[in-house]
Amino acid sequence: MSEKTVELPSYTFSNKLYSNQQKINLLSLSRNKMREFFVSLGEKPFHADQVMKWIYHHYCNDFNKMTNINKNLRAKLEKFAEISVPIIDKEIRSSDGTIKWLLDVGKQFIETVYIPYKSRATLCISSQIGCALGCKFCYTAKQGFIRNLLTSEIVGQIWCIANIIKNNKSIKNMHPITNIVMMGMGEPLLNLKNVVQSINIMLDNFGFGFSKRRITLSTSGIVPALKKLGDLVNISLAISLHAPNDQLRNEILPINKKYNIEMFLSATKEYLKKSKARQGIVTIEYVLLSNINDRIEHAYELVKLLKNLPCKINLIPWNAFPDSLYTCSSNNRIDRFSKVLIEHGFNTTIRKNRGSDIRAACGQLSGMHKVIDNQLIPFKETTY
Repeated sequence: MSEKTVELPSYTFSNKLYSNQQKINLLSLSRNKMREFFVSLGEKPFHADQVMKWIYHHYCNDFNKMTNINKNLRAKLEKFAEISVPIIDKEIRSSDGTIKWLLDVGKQFIETVYIPYKSRATLCISSQIGCALGCKFCYTAKQGFIRNLLTSEIVGQIWCIANIIKNNKSIKNMHPITNIVMMGMGEPLLNLKNVVQSINIMLDNFGFGFSKRRITLSTSGIVPALKKLGDLVNISLAISLHAPNDQLRNEILPINKKYNIEMFLSATKEYLKKSKARQGIVTIEYVLLSNINDRIEHAYELVKLLKNLPCKINLIPWNAFPDSLYTCSSNNRIDRFSKVLIEHGFNTTIRKNRGSDIRAACGQLSGMHKVIDNQLIPFKETTY
């Protein structure tokens, strides 16, 4: 591996064949864990590298097509392992080229979004089914929390879409995925173990082989997990701030009542000391809600708050969803807000609206229309 990664506790394999045990989904295994698995089958660890290349470089999920793997090993893999990916339930295309997929993960549903640009393409992936944080401006929050996604379900989103791009000849002019953003459904740091294991596979040259600069994790501020993140992975970080003071942030992001802005920014600075994926710079995400957090005085508060933090600021015009209490700030107010930040030396961009006509834009994702009654369960934060 060329990138810094740290293994979290996961599968433990004994040095004997399995019996009466569920098959291991190989998409759940980092390279080190994959090697352990092959040793447990009585095989040499180098076979793990061969199989990973088949899975992630050739998008092969059929052991019998892995021609450089001997028949005896293929038979063992058929018996004890599988390569199981989410099932595409629906594909929806935006007029701007954005594509959203509804994916079936065990009769529950998540959404994944492909966003094309001239010379690159970003895939926005989910980390949970639903979300427990209750951010009032986000459609996913209305779904509530169902469960964390498995490593295989996080990695499987990338595998599914990359496979479509590579092998579906009916789809023309789709640029290969160059960037991954963990900004879909859910709070990634409330699924820390599976998210970190997924990132390890994304970074591994025998996996997807993404650069650390090309993977961005966005968090609303789970401070204990954020403090640990820099010891586990080295990737780009974005923080969902959305307010310049605690009083306002408490209203729109309830997690702030537990981990306030000072704690959040302190943990962010700790991460930046360890990660140089973006030359020690964090992206500040700030959604603009009309007459809520978009006043000029809010812009000046933000200037004061962020003056000692190496950052760039991404202003996000709010994207509408059914039954919301909010409206988007006017273009005039967005421009005025941006001008204040730029005049004070902040690298500031206004996010271009992509996919809002199919509810694929920031804050619009939800597999809610597919949720079966009585599946919602309360979420208990784990100890990190």
